[in-house]
Amino acid sequence: MKLDAEDLKKRIAPLFQENFTRFSELGAAVSVWQNGKPVVDLYGGFCDARREHRWASDTIALIWSATKGLGSVCVLHVLQEHEIDISRRVAEFWPEFAQAGKEKITLAELLSHQAGLCALDRRVDVLDYGAVIRALEAQTPLWPPGTAHGYHARTFGFLLDELVRRIAGKTLSEYWQEIFAQPLQLDLWIGLPEKENSRVATMYAAKAGKPPEPRKFYVDLTTPGTLAHNTFTSPYGLHAVSGMNNISVRAQPIVSFGGIGSAGALAKFYSMLANGGELDGQHFFSRETLRWMTTTLTDGIDRVFQVPTAFSAGFMKNAWNARRRIFGTSMDAFGHPGAGGSHAFADPENKIAFAYVMNQMEQSLLPNKKSLRLVDAIYR
Repeated sequence: MKLDAEDLKKRIAPLFQENFTRFSELGAAVSVWQNGKPVVDLYGGFCDARREHRWASDTIALIWSATKGLGSVCVLHVLQEHEIDISRRVAEFWPEFAQAGKEKITLAELLSHQAGLCALDRRVDVLDYGAVIRALEAQTPLWPPGTAHGYHARTFGFLLDELVRRIAGKTLSEYWQEIFAQPLQLDLWIGLPEKENSRVATMYAAKAGKPPEPRKFYVDLTTPGTLAHNTFTSPYGLHAVSGMNNISVRAQPIVSFGGIGSAGALAKFYSMLANGGELDGQHFFSRETLRWMTTTLTDGIDRVFQVPTAFSAGFMKNAWNARRRIFGTSMDAFGHPGAGGSHAFADPENKIAFAYVMNQMEQSLLPNKKSLRLVDAIYR
């Protein structure tokens, strides 16, 4: 499959414009790469609700859970460099993890949301890293690890970060900058430097309306005591979207949902993964490590989302029985969406990478029509 830049732009540009005129987009950008090169880059709208600051070529935005893809690639690179297979047990590298029935959990199970640690029994602050780690160490799995999967919305980033610290001896945010962001010159951050704040689009919460599908999940999300509610509220704090616009919060390296960057940088990152782990003359990953990203480790009804989802080692995949594919047509594709509309993935079969970022959220945690219409246009 070979993309023609002019033809693709003719297909995507009208749909991108319709996101503003028909679907209430405020500010957004989309980037499509193939064979390690940009094919289409579009941006438009505004960085603020008063429409005083236009979205520019260097505007960056919060990408929410799309940050998990950045975090996962750091862990996989650490494992590769230390020659550690994902079949090994987490407790070999993090001894305190082996409490409360977690001694046999493998790296593969943890990375594919099968560890049963999506919610915590104790109340700890999301900005208190040490307290969250101690809570995870003491937590009993919510189901027998390896028997099911459920999206680890907030705890996942802490699990990734601690693994990098234990094995590589530095924080995941530091590892990201050193190994990927700086060598590839990515305008993509996990913990934003203060000097970059003038370029950040203000994030806005979804407007009230009819809950999207699956309805039961979104009802559970607001019902205390349900698994969905507990998953998205532990560790607690930063539940209001407005809190994520705080400069001091943007500076925090929150691996689960705190990444900030441009669509172009996010697509460039995934282009490296789609292009055999190579970009700009730099080689990052072996074929074996790339197989960890493309190989589905679990596929079925997600205990949290209550719909079919699938995961490889750290990335979301197209689920076989899902109502629609969210990462294009290839079953080798992998990536990670973010709450409200951000979306990114790599398609190694066609060497395509895609990223969409925005600042007016919708009531959706999985990709919505604004990005998926653009994805469909690529594969038309």
